[in-house]
Amino acid sequence: MAVNLVNLEAVGKVYGTRALLDGVSLGVNEGDRIGVVGRNGDGKTTLIRILAKLEDTDTGRVTHNGGLRLGVLTQHDSLDPAATIRHEVIGDLADHEWAGNAKIRDVLTGLFGDLHLPGFTQGLDTVIGPLSGGERRRIALAKLLIAEQDLIVLDEPTNHLDVEGISWLAGHLRARRSALVVVTHDRWFLDQVCTRMWDVQRGDVHEYEGGYSDYVFARAERERIAATEEVKRQNLMRKELAWLRRGAPARTSKPRFRIEAANELIADVPPPRDNAELMKFASSRLGKTVFELKDVSVQAGPKVLLKHLTWQLGPGDRIGLVGVNGAGKTSLLRALADAARTQGETQPVAGRVTVGKTVKLAYLSQEVGELDPALRVLEAVQRVRERVDLGKGREMTAGQLCEKFGFTKEKQWTPVGDLSGGERRRLQILRLLMDEPNVLFLDEPTNDLDIETLTQLEDLLDGWPGSLIVISHDRYFIERTTDRVHALLGDATLRMLPRGLDEYLERRQQVIDAAMPAPTQQTAAAPKKAAAVNRAAQKELQKIERQLDKLVDKETKLHAQIAENATDFEKVAGLDAQLRELSTEKDELEMRWLELAEGA
Repeated sequence: MAVNLVNLEAVGKVYGTRALLDGVSLGVNEGDRIGVVGRNGDGKTTLIRILAKLEDTDTGRVTHNGGLRLGVLTQHDSLDPAATIRHEVIGDLADHEWAGNAKIRDVLTGLFGDLHLPGFTQGLDTVIGPLSGGERRRIALAKLLIAEQDLIVLDEPTNHLDVEGISWLAGHLRARRSALVVVTHDRWFLDQVCTRMWDVQRGDVHEYEGGYSDYVFARAERERIAATEEVKRQNLMRKELAWLRRGAPARTSKPRFRIEAANELIADVPPPRDNAELMKFASSRLGKTVFELKDVSVQAGPKVLLKHLTWQLGPGDRIGLVGVNGAGKTSLLRALADAARTQGETQPVAGRVTVGKTVKLAYLSQEVGELDPALRVLEAVQRVRERVDLGKGREMTAGQLCEKFGFTKEKQWTPVGDLSGGERRRLQILRLLMDEPNVLFLDEPTNDLDIETLTQLEDLLDGWPGSLIVISHDRYFIERTTDRVHALLGDATLRMLPRGLDEYLERRQQVIDAAMPAPTQQTAAAPKKAAAVNRAAQKELQKIERQLDKLVDKETKLHAQIAENATDFEKVAGLDAQLRELSTEKDELEMRWLELAEGA
């Protein structure tokens, strides 16, 4: 029988007139891996702080097992600013001692990319004081993971980690014997790591078995049985449930939900996006050209990030952009945005960016733009526009869109200066969408957003007809909102990845493995020949990517023609035959692409 590590009995906590926790009783046992979800402000962080005895309860009590070894990662670290990374993370261990410890090597490599911490000027001997908040958080996480713990409590551990770092952390936590309680909005991470979920809602905590996917199924079923009045929320849950069942197979290895009940729930739910309809509408709003890049090079200072890039973003394209930090993801978006802002007058250091005449770009950067703090939320949105056209005869008022983004009627009269970081992020996205753009660039849009708001944003983007590029470390969000993944792998090229983020992680691991010292001193027999073969493969890869882009354009046009001639069965049959030929050609090209990519 598993040993109980922490117990909460009838715990209550009130702030002002609001009860964040009301008579909550929970337990954490050995081996538990618990994910904590809920809206921002509903009490997730308060719950885990009380659980860790970092905050007192108003009522009830918290009991820890005697001798409990507890490690906590909070939103604010307690690192000594005068100390070095070595002192805080490794302590007094000699180099040969820590370098010979497999756990320390794994943590340093997983969180920092290398034992020598290449992102820090002095490596392990870098002083902590001048570092950014994100760098300090990684150091605090490394310090915690190197220690031996019975229970680890983590508050948003994936913030400031890239896709590789999050993937490593998930594997590390799965392999540990420590129990875990984690607050995070990263749904892929929750699915990979957690075996139970706590959903914090209006003072109560609902428990579910399984990871995030299981939680979605169980919650949708619970709401159906309870015949809840929250129709909007229920519909969103059912829509996400449909996507999980149809669009993302094998997310959980041991599903605990009832398959029959899940299928019954989604029987009448259409796919999240009607891609053909959206493509047709996007083409009518944008024309044939959105962004075309010919032989483009992008620099940041003296560093060349991309060179000789020929690529295009077409009407209705939904692209996820991933890559190592510093590879040029944000710089590429800025170069495109600069060209759009100046109608093509501002160009990169080499090559040319052509911008479609009808492009109306909205760019969500990582920085939250400043607004007059005295403005009310609704006023800040209405200053952009009173109503927004969602296409197909649908429109929303500023107030309705505010509600969709979690700003209740009361909250809409809150001064902007009183909003939290996550609420300001929500308001920033909302103002961008109110301006009715037909091209969206989203750079880390999930920062500071809770899961419910992310679900609402995804739902809104499902029906948004335009071209979209998303940079995010949130795998779930990328898979949910985009159709294709392109990657910057640090070699100054942009590559399409047919297998998405799984392929990206595999390729990054190949790069890391290639950089490791060889076990013997033997050299390659014919390095010049190998280099020539590799160059030829790269050229063919780029050629295939261009061909695939053209085929996608042809597919889009054929779908549009089929929609226009829906009543002419003979014409539709001919167009359908062309579509099948295109699909066969596309499959052959993708297979060849994969063969070359594996050998590249």
